[in-house]
Amino acid sequence: MRAAALPWPRLGPGLLAAVAAAMLFALCIGRYPLPLADILRFLGAALGLVELPAREYDTLFNLIVRIRLPRVLAAVLVGSALASAGAAFQGVFRNPLVSPGLLGVLAGSAFGAALGILLDLPWALVQALAFAMGVAAVGVGVGIATLFGNGSIIMMVLGGVISGALFTSLLSMVKYAADPYNQLPAIVHWLMGSLALADLGQIGVLAVPIGVGVLLLGTLGRGLDALSMGDDEARALGVPVRALRFGIVALATLISALTVSLAGIIGWVGLIVPHIARLLVGPGNAVLLPTSAALGACFLLAADGLARTVASTEVPIGIVTELIGVVAFVLVLGRVRRGWL
Repeated sequence: MRAAALPWPRLGPGLLAAVAAAMLFALCIGRYPLPLADILRFLGAALGLVELPAREYDTLFNLIVRIRLPRVLAAVLVGSALASAGAAFQGVFRNPLVSPGLLGVLAGSAFGAALGILLDLPWALVQALAFAMGVAAVGVGVGIATLFGNGSIIMMVLGGVISGALFTSLLSMVKYAADPYNQLPAIVHWLMGSLALADLGQIGVLAVPIGVGVLLLGTLGRGLDALSMGDDEARALGVPVRALRFGIVALATLISALTVSLAGIIGWVGLIVPHIARLLVGPGNAVLLPTSAALGACFLLAADGLARTVASTEVPIGIVTELIGVVAFVLVLGRVRRGWL
């Protein structure tokens, strides 16, 4: 079966407009709020459409481009990737309660980053190690599933449980061995998630693989719909079930691991946002996946805004997403009982 094209003619303009509006709003809020008019005046000056005094332009440039824009772009990348990966995993495993961490990628990435901090590696190597260990953790889970169950869904879930438990144990060992005054606080803070360390150079490097991964997942919606009917039915429609399943798992794993290397552990986005998208546009994955990506970006922009403004000091964004996720999940339970999933 051919992969379906993204339904951009119908959904694209609205989704892009929603993300753009959320980004503009995120640029306005912070410890020093900026009126939207100042943002627009700066954009006009940057494009050569209007003139601003040099001092005012430099001030706005530092605040908007150097301080706020990197974390806004990081929130868009991380939110869209986690939400897309969550929707894809839910489609592959035919279970609305799975998330990107199902196969152990979050536990593996957490172990990799903690190990890098323990070894006092440069931050770029810490992030690379987090990505590598996230992929390795999923490789362990999928390897167990392939070895003992021919890659069946139930064995992939069990393999993910085993892999997650293994890397969680390794993480506990690293935390036990870490210096309690310097290294352990850094590990704990990273595990709670943060966009504060994002910079434009790093985002420029990660934007391409994350963006490509999200777009590729979006093209596989019809194949996911076929998988949701069962393996035999999908094969009858000409879908290469095994190749498609492992391809989707690989794509979702890669972009999930990249988000962890960029921002740490940010939970609940991949679980809750696909439910909200499904409520708005229905269960068809060709529409659900791009909608989840856009809503995930908006969701994380809103969570980051709260993290920056709700207290006198910045709250780790992982805490904010967990609190919002718990409330949203309780509200979703009523829909689950009525069978909307």
